[in-house]
Amino acid sequence: MASSKFQAFYNHPAGPKTIHFWAPTFKWALNIANVFDISTKPAETVSYPQQAALACSGLIWAKNSTVITPKNWNLFGVSIVTFATASYQISRKFQYELIHKSSVGKNVEDTLV
Repeated sequence: MASSKFQAFYNHPAGPKTIHFWAPTFKWALNIANVFDISTKPAETVSYPQQAALACSGLIWAKNSTVITPKNWNLFGVSIVTFATASYQISRKFQYELIHKSSVGKNVEDTLV
């Protein structure tokens, strides 16, 4: 039973014998790097253009993965996670800037009074 499932997976049109498997598999490295950055780097170092490009790429490829033949669920999954991690990074940077600007504004008001 297990060998027949493995054979079906191995011989699938989006299986490990094709680029349809390996490209999204290696794309998971982008998500791992993004999660690592979330946990180790401060929000002010986040790049809006880079994260926006990753988020857009995630959305585009998520849609594309369900339209192409064969349907590539590995690509769909990695693309959704790419969109999610990039969106979270953008929100971290945005929140940092809002907090930083409001605290800078208070400091300026305190010095003027």
